[in-house]
Amino acid sequence: MQAFLEGFLPRVLPRLSFDLHALGGKRKLLEKIPCRLRGYAHWLPETWRIIVLVDQDNQNCHDLKTTLEDFARTAGLPTATHPSGETVKVVNRIVIPCLEAWYFGDWGTVCRAYPRVPRDVPYRARYRNPDMMPDPARSFEQIMQRAGYFRTGLRKIEAAREIGSRMEAVRNTSHSFQVFYRALQSLQAW
Repeated sequence: MQAFLEGFLPRVLPRLSFDLHALGGKRKLLEKIPCRLRGYAHWLPETWRIIVLVDQDNQNCHDLKTTLEDFARTAGLPTATHPSGETVKVVNRIVIPCLEAWYFGDWGTVCRAYPRVPRDVPYRARYRNPDMMPDPARSFEQIMQRAGYFRTGLRKIEAAREIGSRMEAVRNTSHSFQVFYRALQSLQAW
């Protein structure tokens, strides 16, 4: 995710500066984020915002979002979902079901990064709705390997970097991606 965002964010937020903090995977993020948010609540400058981005990974999306919202509320930080009349400080977003689903949402970008992949993938029934795919990471790896890429296994960071630096946000058909993208656009207005 960090490699994807490093390529993607500078193109969609050209006027804003940002820092990325990977907390070591979903389990570690859920362990560390309450303490981090409490710490941020004490010194966060007025113009700063925090985006918490985590893969759904077979967890109930609503339960996961509730957990993230509760962490922010407990820390005293208003969220985009529950601003409480205050300036929003935290935006919690869920990647459904995982980052690779977002790749299927903008398959044209994948084709530009990896020209040998089949162009018709988004027209196949199982890939039409990226957010509903049962295992996008495995499907993505299989398609890439059949096209002659990543024969020894998907190199996730390399793929994320290549695709993130090219992703065309407005074309992405993943609803999860579009919710994230709208949150990024709103940051520029806050």
